[in-house]
Amino acid sequence: MSIIRDGIQELEDSPIVEVWRMGFDYPDVIGMFAGEPDLPTPDFICEAAAQAMRDGKTFYTPNRGVPAMRQAIVDYNKMVYGVDLPETRVALTASGMSAVALIAQATVTVGDNVVAVTPSWPNIMRAMQINGATVREVPMTAGNDGWSLDLDAVFAACDGRTKAIYLASPGNPTGWMMEPAEAQALLEFARARGIAIISDEVYHRTVYDRNAAFSFLEIARPDDPVFVVNSFSKAWAMTGWRLGWVVYPEGCREAFEKLIQFNTSGAPEFLQAGAIAALTQGEDFVKHFAARCAAGRVIVNERLARMPRVRNIPNKGSFYAMFEVDGVTDTLEFCKRAVVEARIGMAPGIAFGRGAERHIRLCYAKSPEALTEAMNRLERFVETYAEA
Repeated sequence: MSIIRDGIQELEDSPIVEVWRMGFDYPDVIGMFAGEPDLPTPDFICEAAAQAMRDGKTFYTPNRGVPAMRQAIVDYNKMVYGVDLPETRVALTASGMSAVALIAQATVTVGDNVVAVTPSWPNIMRAMQINGATVREVPMTAGNDGWSLDLDAVFAACDGRTKAIYLASPGNPTGWMMEPAEAQALLEFARARGIAIISDEVYHRTVYDRNAAFSFLEIARPDDPVFVVNSFSKAWAMTGWRLGWVVYPEGCREAFEKLIQFNTSGAPEFLQAGAIAALTQGEDFVKHFAARCAAGRVIVNERLARMPRVRNIPNKGSFYAMFEVDGVTDTLEFCKRAVVEARIGMAPGIAFGRGAERHIRLCYAKSPEALTEAMNRLERFVETYAEA
């Protein structure tokens, strides 16, 4: 008899992690499995954290973050989106993923369901399942101009037990971005039914035709059932810091203070010092990183377009290519063999839910040299690849 409760042992491990672990055995693999830049965290952020440690900032902190941290989040959203948020509506979290887990704890329970726009990062759906909810996937459609979402399908998937709708814009893995008119329609639908919108905006600064992607913060009223999730991981190259934030509806402060208290207590103050530096001094780096991703996108898209068996789906944001290979139906096997035979690390589409089963994702937030070599290896691998 297991002491682990029902539902936990049945959680499926991420196929991304399965392939990623294989890469540990091959030091010459070019790793594009994970959504992670190859740049280290900028020095000014690291130095702010180091100085805070030298200054003795090593004690417990307020659950939602120190006042300066909360104010930095407020000021950042004002700068990027022109919105005025009270600090009572923001909380620092132990990663963007932690923010999603906290929202799940706050909104869903056994018997509820969550409608998720897919393809999406698998951890999101697992967070809902851990709390007893059923996930109803609504797949997007891949076309020559990119990915598209049928909002009517989202609406049709909702019923009286639907407590939340999850979407990511810009999307991981698709790079899809929701248009303002779509967001307004979804908001009006959710508002009328008391359904929470969980808007994952982690890739908000990795876009190629504007300063930042559209945010639900630009249209939501303070009391609307909208949770906006963000993270320091991507735009500021801080994946290992495990810091994110959430903007929640008016009246939710006490609930989130309790949830953070009973989950992680709060983030270390010296890490918060680095995060404050990122938000207040990091615009030059954010723009540099976005430009670097844009250059990587060009390299990868041009090379994929020349591979006869490959169909690449254009993205509008994030830093991933999502492509199909003619004749490949088992993307997990394809990615495993790519590690062993070609020394390339990619993520199988099967990991991302409905709509991505025959796609492969690769992260191009890498140096031009690494991407060029990766494309050389991929081209040779695809030319001869055949399923067993």
